[in-house]
This record gives sequence, structure tokens and C-alpha cells, in this order.
Amino acid sequence: MVKILSDSTCDLPQELLDQYRVEVLPLHVLLGEEDHRDGVDITPDEIFQWSDANKTTPKTAAPTIEDAVECMRPLLADGSEILCFAISETMSASLNVMRLASQELEAEDKVFPFDSQNLSTGIGLLVIEAACMAQEGMEIQEIITRLEELRPLVHSSFVVDTLTYLHRGGRCSGMAALAGGMLKLHPKIVVTDGKMDVSKKYRGSLSKVVKAYVCDLEGGLRKAKKERVFITHSGCTPEIVKEVKDYLRSLSLFEEIIETRAGSVISSHCGPGTLGVLFLERA
Repeated sequence: MVKILSDSTCDLPQELLDQYRVEVLPLHVLLGEEDHRDGVDITPDEIFQWSDANKTTPKTAAPTIEDAVECMRPLLADGSEILCFAISETMSASLNVMRLASQELEAEDKVFPFDSQNLSTGIGLLVIEAACMAQEGMEIQEIITRLEELRPLVHSSFVVDTLTYLHRGGRCSGMAALAGGMLKLHPKIVVTDGKMDVSKKYRGSLSKVVKAYVCDLEGGLRKAKKERVFITHSGCTPEIVKEVKDYLRSLSLFEEIIETRAGSVISSHCGPGTLGVLFLERA
């Protein structure tokens, strides 16, 4: 049997984790000296409150080897193999922690780390595909081969409401953050080969920006796999989310439009008001 394990940055809601039988290994969020587990004992809204009060961004950290060992041990108990997902290796040591944990458990032949080269529900899309293949009884090497074909077809992008959090986390200069705030600039950030790059800058209110961003995606959306599309955000207003949903419904392309809330790790770096539309292109 193949079991699926992902770190918490996949940002899948509990109902999908249950539906696809996915186990989650939480990353850590550090609010000063306080250590919290992503998705377990801290929420994005609590992070935003702390960050604004302290004028800084929380630090985030990969799971410990002990965390991973404790998570993997019961999954291996019945002789199953584990397919492991994590945020891109260029962004975190999370996947390497899983490798080290498999060595600690002397289970390298049973644990198969897979670099998503992505983040948030960009990982989640691959996790669900893998879970479906596992439930169909596919062998783990077959699943990995298929995932390697799917990985470059993941479309992950998002627009941010404020550059403040990216600046606090060292991902945007102070001058750029100041200029962006004054000019009401909202960058579109695209994940390519495991790295984040700014592909476009929108100007105006967040509602106007999100509408323009989603409309710009239409060409790609028409080439997408029909099963699902994610709207993943870090606390946008219901009105903005509804507008995105209505637009996607109007295209009549997807069997399922899934709204998810970005977890604490992703939210702590992007800040409130971030929204992305994520999907898989047809092979």
C-alpha cells in the first residue's frame, strides 16, 4: 500500500485531507520565542495580529527530524510505502528532513521524498493526483513517474495586497515596498522551477487587481485539467472571493472550484489579502 504524506504547506483543508487519506507533517512558526505548529495551534489571523504589533514577520522553520520520525513510524507499521511531499527544496529543508527521518527509521526503501518544486495548493494539486493514483492501486514508481510528468504542468500564481510582509521577510526591498504602497502596486508572483518570480505588477484597488489577474489567466485556464481549480487566499473579503468564483463558474471549465485558506507558513510570508488561482494544465 502507498500512503501519502505532505508537509503543512500544501494548504489542503481537512475535508480534502480526509477524503484523500493524506497525512500532514506541520512546519513551525516562531512568534518571537513561542514555537507554534502550522495548522495545529496557530492561525494566520493570529500571525497577522502579532506581526503588525511587533512590526516584523514571524520566522518559519522546517519540521524537526523527531517530528518526522513520530509522523512516519505509524504509517510504516503495516509495511506500507510512503510518498512524501513538501514545499520546494529551494524554499525549505522540509523534504530533506523527511529523508533524514527515513534514515533514522532505517526505512529508506519504504520512504520516497518527492520535490513538488511548488508551494501551497500547487503542492496540493500534486498530492491529490498522487492520492488518486494510490487509491487505484498503482505502484509507487509508476506514481512518481506520472508526478514527474505533471510537475511542470502545475500553474501557481498569486497577487498580494501589501508588500509589507514580503519586505519584512527579506523578499522585497524597503524602497520597493514603500513605492508599491504609494502607487498601490500589487505584484503577480509566479512559481517557476521551485522559485518565486514577479511576472507582472497591477495597480489599483485589490478588487480591481484580482479581477484583472484572474482575467489574465483565462488562456491558461482553458488548457487546464477539468477536475478541479483552487482559489487559495490569506483572508480576502467574501465579496472578492465570490467575484473570482463567479468568473470561474462562467467559464464552465471545471467540475470543482475549491476555495482554500492559505496556512500559517504561507500567510506569514505573503500577508493578508493575497489570492491565487492554481490549476493543472492538461498533459
